[in-house]
Amino acid sequence: MADINLARQLPDVLSIPHACYTCSTCASRCPVSGIDGLDPRQAVRMLAYGMDQELIDSRFPWICTLCGRCESACPMNVPLLKILRTARGLRNRDKVPGPIHKGVIMDLERGNNLGIPQEDFLFLLNDLGYELEDEGFPGFYVPIDQAGANFLVTINSKEPFAEPDDLKFWWKIFYAAKESWTVPAVHWEGVNWALFSGDDESMRELVGRIVANMQRLKIPNLLLPE
Repeated sequence: MADINLARQLPDVLSIPHACYTCSTCASRCPVSGIDGLDPRQAVRMLAYGMDQELIDSRFPWICTLCGRCESACPMNVPLLKILRTARGLRNRDKVPGPIHKGVIMDLERGNNLGIPQEDFLFLLNDLGYELEDEGFPGFYVPIDQAGANFLVTINSKEPFAEPDDLKFWWKIFYAAKESWTVPAVHWEGVNWALFSGDDESMRELVGRIVANMQRLKIPNLLLPE
């Protein structure tokens, strides 16, 4: 069972509670301050008072957008993002809100957050390529696993079937610029939900798959959808 003590999980910032001035500068910059009565300053005070589990169980670590505004504004350089993301990682996985953890598991098992089968994905890319050709881009096609391309293009799994036209914007730019690019046939998911859930082990695995694609195809540049 994971140690729920945040201070022990953050040995390099044990002085956090004493560094905080409670000046509310962080709260004034936070776009979600006040939701559920919490703000970044209160999260630090909860840590100071040993209310680690209360912070872990609260909604605030998940309401937080991890935008970093609070941390950049703090006059004492309190690592607020590290506190809140560590709190996310200490939440029991079956209590992670929404579909985030389920998406991580799906990505690990099936290669993307929504579990789209490879054959369906490749069929759709081919179909979209024909659509763009008909829209005035003669000779257009979606390159798959093109070794030596300049860009590896990953894709947000919500786009292939929910918002396919969003994919075309980048492709039109590449076409006009005569840029060399490709989409990997496997592990093409570009949104790493493990980053947001605090699951570092899964995050490393998913990042490693993208890196492996770049190495396999000898591609120097990466385009992420977010």
